[in-house]
Amino acid sequence: MTFPAPLTGVVPPVCTPLTPEREVDVPSLLRLVDHLVGAGVSGLFVLGSSSEAAYLADRQRRLVVESVVGHVGGSLPVLAGAIDMTTPRVLDHVASVTAAGADAVVVTAPFYARTHPAEIARHYRLVAARSPVPVVAYDIPVAVHTKVAPDLILGLAADGVLAGLKDSSGDLAGFRAVVTGARTRPGITGFSVLTGSELVVDVALALGADGAVPGLANVDPHGYVRLHGLCRAGDGEGARAEQERLCALFGMVGVGDTGRMGRNASALGAFKAALKLRGIIDCPATAEPQVPLSADEVQRVEEFLAGAGLL
Repeated sequence: MTFPAPLTGVVPPVCTPLTPEREVDVPSLLRLVDHLVGAGVSGLFVLGSSSEAAYLADRQRRLVVESVVGHVGGSLPVLAGAIDMTTPRVLDHVASVTAAGADAVVVTAPFYARTHPAEIARHYRLVAARSPVPVVAYDIPVAVHTKVAPDLILGLAADGVLAGLKDSSGDLAGFRAVVTGARTRPGITGFSVLTGSELVVDVALALGADGAVPGLANVDPHGYVRLHGLCRAGDGEGARAEQERLCALFGMVGVGDTGRMGRNASALGAFKAALKLRGIIDCPATAEPQVPLSADEVQRVEEFLAGAGLL
């Protein structure tokens, strides 16, 4: 499928179901895809943070892309993360996921080694020059320890290097600057500005964002599609109520005891526990070395689902 310009709507960052042995559970993955597509999402983003891409072996990454692309059969765009530390490694992932059929690649700033904004720009230019599909920037400073400045993003967009931005920075002022610049800066056309937040989708869309990439949409895609529709229809009161329901549901990410596990393990463990409780995936396992949720913590996830009307 040709990557739309701009990409709009709800594009869930698809979780990667695993077997107890920590292999990709393809049947569960395809049921999850059906769950998302059936809710009316506008695209799928595989191999992102919610996909546990950083934990997957290269063969597992490729299997995920091949499985999802083959299953949707071009009915909606599939974006694939090409996330790694340096440009040569990212280019290896670009070659792999595009050969597997991805319609666009999603790329962070380089990490591990300290970088300069000029090197981040060079990174994106080199990746775009070698990529056969559009490149979407992924701004996630909590993971890569670098904030990609709005002017850098907009400059690359104006030069045709970037086709979009997934913003998971939490910097609403910076996000607003990109949204405004994408609309007003000469040379920028068809650039997709997507929020990665679960909690301020209504605000982001009101600012002019094109869509959202919320991890919680794995659990409740219908809610986010409904929220997007309410925002586009100008129903502020309805959108606010739906956003607040989703904010309450998002509380599940805090069920894990951070005295014994990381916040990432708690959040992804909650998403997967919820998907298991909803009958969509077979096993809630997260990738090693993440600590699994306890039975009591899973019970709390169930309570969040019940409170949101999802059980």
